[in-house]
Amino acid sequence: MPELPEVETVLRALEVRVRDAEISDIIVRWPKVIEGDPDEFVKTLKGQHFREFRRRGKYLLFTMDDCLLVSHLRMEGKYFIKTPEEPYSRHEHLVFCLADGRQLRYHDTRKFGRMQILPKDTDLASFHDLGPEPFDAGFCREYIHAWRRGRKMPLKSLLLNQSFVAGVGNIYADEILFACGLRPGRSCARITAADEEHLVQETRRILGAAIASGGTTIRSYNSFGITGLFQLECQVHEQKICRKCGSEIRMKWIGGRSSYYCPHCQK
Repeated sequence: MPELPEVETVLRALEVRVRDAEISDIIVRWPKVIEGDPDEFVKTLKGQHFREFRRRGKYLLFTMDDCLLVSHLRMEGKYFIKTPEEPYSRHEHLVFCLADGRQLRYHDTRKFGRMQILPKDTDLASFHDLGPEPFDAGFCREYIHAWRRGRKMPLKSLLLNQSFVAGVGNIYADEILFACGLRPGRSCARITAADEEHLVQETRRILGAAIASGGTTIRSYNSFGITGLFQLECQVHEQKICRKCGSEIRMKWIGGRSSYYCPHCQK
């Protein structure tokens, strides 16, 4: 599933390509991609322009003239710019016809992605019960300390909890915990103030580096021909040997998710 860096990469690519573009029509090829009435969705967006581009966690947020268009890519959602003459793929489920003659096509092999229209003034602070963004000042040592109080969940589960911090997924949670020298199965009740500070610093450092690399392309993430390169920097996720100490990387299941770690570097 695309995580924060991949979603941010898609957002920046879209901003370059369709900022201020007008939607002249919408072709809905699979109605279930839309939350709500598809006819109302089309009616509302016709004549609207893509004005602002934002991200909240793993959600793409497009501020239009009179509304907010929200897109969640889920497992394999992608966007492509094509011409009307190009044949449709069977996985292209929604097409934004732009006034300049181009088409912005939403492609989703597994059909898990969703779009919806919200009021333009929607409060994004509490959007979908998401926690703070990793780069926000509110995501700090004191916040982590207060949030984990009374909880004993594994650190890996803590980082994946979108109510705790928005946008972190499986790959980056493994990399963050390796950088902090903490095992993914360790209880969040058993960390120190220094560990809390390291979690803040390494979360920002690793996500920032991943954004700069265009995200991580391990399986099928690719949009606009952009191939992420952060997988070349991964220290533990889907690795065999630890680059730091040479130990064999181990994997265990935590909360139904594969979790990679080095038994020597992570205590």
